[in-house]
Amino acid sequence: MDDDEKTALLMFLEAQRASVLAIIEGLDVEALTTPLLPSGWTPLGLVEHLGHAERHWFQEILTGSAEPLPWPYGDVPLTTDRRSSEVFEFYRAQCERSNAVLASTPLSAPPRGRHPGPLGEEITDLRRIVLHMIEETARHAGHLDIVRELIDGKTGLGPR
Repeated sequence: MDDDEKTALLMFLEAQRASVLAIIEGLDVEALTTPLLPSGWTPLGLVEHLGHAERHWFQEILTGSAEPLPWPYGDVPLTTDRRSSEVFEFYRAQCERSNAVLASTPLSAPPRGRHPGPLGEEITDLRRIVLHMIEETARHAGHLDIVRELIDGKTGLGPR
């Protein structure tokens, strides 16, 4: 049962990850780094944020195998001064590491670390970490979808 459930969870997580990248595919540096909404985040900053989320949940919280990175944003919206190639490489690498952790860890495995606040109390095992990452990635894919429509009118990008 664990393998079937893992396969299903990974399928949904991978679909959301693919959507994130498909939605912003073909955008130039200006479009990736220009905030369009009052909150001030940028598409590239949001992808970097998702890379940090993958690393945080699977490596820092679940396995305790990584030291926390300084959160690059502080009080600033999700933006970055890193090159797009660096951000995309970071995001893909974190997703690959997350997949390796998922492949080698039972869904019932408890986290070694603890995320602060109420969300940390909800995360009791790997299963809930994966569900949270599906939720987080889908939410931000929706944000990117809206911004892409504002940039050039394209909609419905991605595998789903």
